Amino acid sequence: MTTAAYYLQLYDAWNIALDYGQVFKRLQVWRLFTSFFFLGPFSLPFAIRLIMIAKYGVSLERGPFDKRTADYVWMFIFGAFSLLVIAAVPILWFPFLGISLVYMIAYVWSREFPNARINIYGVVSLKGFYLPWALLGLDLIFGNPIKPAILGMLAGHLYYFLTVLHPLAGGKFKFKTPLWVHKIVAYWGEGTQINAPVQSHPSAGIVFKGRSHRLGGTQTTARSTTEQTERNASTSSPQSQSQGDGVAFRGKSYRLNG
Repeated sequence: MTTAAYYLQLYDAWNIALDYGQVFKRLQVWRLFTSFFFLGPFSLPFAIRLIMIAKYGVSLERGPFDKRTADYVWMFIFGAFSLLVIAAVPILWFPFLGISLVYMIAYVWSREFPNARINIYGVVSLKGFYLPWALLGLDLIFGNPIKPAILGMLAGHLYYFLTVLHPLAGGKFKFKTPLWVHKIVAYWGEGTQINAPVQSHPSAGIVFKGRSHRLGGTQTTARSTTEQTERNASTSSPQSQSQGDGVAFRGKSYRLNG
């Protein structure tokens, strides 16, 4: 949508670019957010970035981050914050960080699926571990700036190191998803989280289910109600069971299929 609006000349792209001078001097704080929503004008590189989001982003969401919506959201928040910090260094500054965020997705995917076979334009076949480097080489061949790709790979490696490599090495510092991210996901009722420390908001959507529901909390309640009904039926007097023909048979069938 941002690129389409730019194509229709509805706004100037530099009005949403990251400019720390404008942020601090004129309090144009929206630049800290809008710089992530522009992937460049319509072009072949723009199409490649959309494909990267659709393929590798969805693959992460359905694979390593399956039923971990809050962790998936936190990956993007951490990546965006890391890129803003890195871009504060003048030599590493880039006006639009959305491209870097896409490369971060590709880098995390390459570490989660290092042995997956990928095909680059039907010409080169290589392992998933080398995906970000292959994309970096393509940017170099096409004459695109390679700084966004390098920044995204740095942010992706920092995230993967803190969440996977460091804990596996026995590190004491545990980089966990903050509680406020869990609360946001639970409030908006989007996705699921196995280890969610909060319950879904009662007035929010019903897609998100808290931990007790995922572990069978409602099922336990239903089962307890069924067991109580069976217990009452089994302890009923023989006189009540003998009323009418086939009553005892119907009671047994109800207990078996309850």
